[in-house]
Amino acid sequence: MHPVCKSATRPRNLVSSITTDQGIVHYEVYGRGKPVILLHGWLGSWGLWQETMAYLGKYYRTYAMDFWGFGESGKKRETYAIQDFVGLVNQFMEQLGISRAPLVGHSMGGTVSLSVAIRYPERVSKVVVVGSPIVGSSLAVPLKLAGYRPIAFMLFNMMGVFRFGVRAASPFICRDERFPAMMDRDLSRTTVESFLLSIASLRRTDLRPMLDQIRIPAMGIYGDRDIIVNPKQWQPMQKGITHAHIERFPLAGHFPMLEEPLQFSEKLKAFLDRDERTRPRKATSATLNTSPTPSVTL
Repeated sequence: MHPVCKSATRPRNLVSSITTDQGIVHYEVYGRGKPVILLHGWLGSWGLWQETMAYLGKYYRTYAMDFWGFGESGKKRETYAIQDFVGLVNQFMEQLGISRAPLVGHSMGGTVSLSVAIRYPERVSKVVVVGSPIVGSSLAVPLKLAGYRPIAFMLFNMMGVFRFGVRAASPFICRDERFPAMMDRDLSRTTVESFLLSIASLRRTDLRPMLDQIRIPAMGIYGDRDIIVNPKQWQPMQKGITHAHIERFPLAGHFPMLEEPLQFSEKLKAFLDRDERTRPRKATSATLNTSPTPSVTL
């Protein structure tokens, strides 16, 4: 689940869209320098990244897009599979003249980022995943159930009850008190098709057999208190990408960028700043950061 952070500083630069072969795609861009592309997750939008963009935009030109079916992008597709979003990222980069860039993805967006790095390796210079499922079976049971058509239609027909359930579970999902309002905004922008088909595709995904194809620098960020995706999904990531750098946030859940915004942004920037020409290191105790991270009040 991925909210719009309404009270964060909205990047003040270009608000725009592109026309793809499958409809309009909304994006926002902020800052100057080398490009970095940020991808949201299921039920989300570009707004998840507002605080991250405000920080990174001082050093990089940050792009945050809305996937088809979410946020302000078009919603007239018949399919919303992970591979559809992989193709969208390639089209997005092609149309904006971005030949190669780091991809940073949250939850489903991280699964998409890894898939882009596998399918279009020439496009991706670095890849970062945040609370992302490597294996779809790691999703929480309610999310897996939402990928079945009868349940998805029932939830949409009982949206008031569904939203009440989200609000009741919010303290366990994200410590940010703005979270319920954020979710309401993003839920209002989804359709039953994008709701159902994207999570159904994610549930069936298993990237483990392909991870060894990723040779670029890779980073996984996981909150130990995540109840949306199994927080131990960093393990199959590191097993498949042996040079991957792992950062764990012991006090955060599925949204470390909201619960620990400064620590998150600093660690992300440090990874992006590393010389791309440096050969990836083998995983050591130094590459697995499990030290407690101080809580930052939003």
